[in-house]
Amino acid sequence: MTTDTPTAVPATDLEALKKRQMAAWGSGDYAVIGTTLQLVGEQLAEACDLRFDERVLDVAAGNGNATLAAARRGCRVTSTDYVAGLLDRGAERARAERLDVTFQVADVEALPFEAASFDAVVSTFGVMFAPDHAKSAAEMARVCRPGGRIGLANWTPEGFVGQMFKVLGQHVAPPAGVQPPSRWGVKAHLEELFGDTAAKIEVTSRNFNFRYRSAAHFIEVFRTWYGPVHKAFAALPAEKAEALDRDLTALIERLNIGGDKSMVVPSEYLEIVVTRR
Repeated sequence: MTTDTPTAVPATDLEALKKRQMAAWGSGDYAVIGTTLQLVGEQLAEACDLRFDERVLDVAAGNGNATLAAARRGCRVTSTDYVAGLLDRGAERARAERLDVTFQVADVEALPFEAASFDAVVSTFGVMFAPDHAKSAAEMARVCRPGGRIGLANWTPEGFVGQMFKVLGQHVAPPAGVQPPSRWGVKAHLEELFGDTAAKIEVTSRNFNFRYRSAAHFIEVFRTWYGPVHKAFAALPAEKAEALDRDLTALIERLNIGGDKSMVVPSEYLEIVVTRR
């Protein structure tokens, strides 16, 4: 992956892209996938050493994995996403556990909060999909107090999910001029993004194991419920959709460590803790 300074993309293009992204993430039901990733939110909360009564902001929160992890530790959590339906699913989960969480529709690229409003800002596999990487990082740093923490979990380009998105891009062209989400899983890129706002950046490589019956079961679930995969299949005619299915199957079977009767595919991600200067 290159680490060159990103080329600016016209705001109108980014706004149009965000509208398409909102439609993609609003399609299917990400919560079906998101709930399986809860472990990542718990591990991130521990890595950030979240304390009781600390003010925590979860950005691009989806159905609230990091939100719930922080709330379980007694934090005062504000959970945000630009897709209201995803926040509704997070709110259902919080109510079920009797957790007091504030849910608010907000775009990570323009957060409606005062500077230094939070002790910690977190995101699990969320902010990495925002089109403007630099603006997203700047906004997270702005609302985090000096000495606070920015905690992230981001898929790497080399891991399974990063490779899955490459396969999707071979069948449905990604938007021109926009950096791939997986660059958030590259340490050098994180150092560029947070720059002088970071006193320290700690990066730990971890794996999340995707567990399904088979490659076919994984693809069925993801093309039904996971917005980007759902939209990719929907955009293709039958013959090309079959080709995408074959390529995803080949990727999964190459990485599967679960044997012939099950699917267990490790996917590398970076667990990042940025200490705010």
